[in-house]
Amino acid sequence: MGEGFDRVIVIGYGKTTGNILKYIEKQRPAYGYRLEFIEHEFHAFSITRKICEEMGIPYAAMPDKHELSAYLCGITEKTLIVSASNNFLFPAACVEKENITIINFHNALLPDYPGRNAPSWVIYQGERETGITWHYVTAGIDEGNIILQKRCAISPEDKAYELTERLMDLACEGFEECFAAVLEERAQTTSQGSILGRRMYRSAEVPGDGFFELSEEPEAIYRLLRSVDYGKNDIFPPMQTVVDGVRVEVVRYRKIVLEKKKDAEHVIYLPLGEGNLLKMKYRVLGE
Repeated sequence: MGEGFDRVIVIGYGKTTGNILKYIEKQRPAYGYRLEFIEHEFHAFSITRKICEEMGIPYAAMPDKHELSAYLCGITEKTLIVSASNNFLFPAACVEKENITIINFHNALLPDYPGRNAPSWVIYQGERETGITWHYVTAGIDEGNIILQKRCAISPEDKAYELTERLMDLACEGFEECFAAVLEERAQTTSQGSILGRRMYRSAEVPGDGFFELSEEPEAIYRLLRSVDYGKNDIFPPMQTVVDGVRVEVVRYRKIVLEKKKDAEHVIYLPLGEGNLLKMKYRVLGE
């Protein structure tokens, strides 16, 4: 067991990060570390900022990646950084400091689906199972040793935002299970093995390149639409196709029973299994 951490820094945003932040604060009296929170991706109605105000946790907003890098690289105390729902890439100069340990939550079962928007890609690829990974951070993206993984099923109806919410809950559960071991430097880890040549998913990539043909299998089209569906969060642009020689984008879709079919302008129906239809409402591009 190590000598213990003097300082714990949480970086991230959103509900999951807030729950993790609250848990770390509750454990603080037992370990004696100083806790602070950094919000790199700013949100107008920040849950985490409110939690910091209510619990007296030092808060800092650092949207500039150079400022954040300089701040972290300047740390001299023995520090644990918890990266939760965080898209900041830690510079090698920070990762390689002997006094700094970084753990990160990834929303897939590494070594598969590293990079961004993993819930979308597992749905798009037709996976039946996914999960979350807590791992140590190295200079390579999502390459560090695995601390803990938790699994969950992917249903045939899951949309990206629904799967993401379940994975966030799993991330919180997993963090509470492994935090003490990480703090006490006794976590049993697993190597990801050979990662050379593995597929890395980038933020600019869109499933299906953002387009489908109406001649494709309706199940595949439905899977594509579900994979990019983050509700009110515009992670991806609307999916496009061609109707009667005209380029259009899908603005709404849903699975309905055959009896609910009603012909309307700018609506397409495709057969989707026994007694069901895929209903897609579209907008002609340029209108």
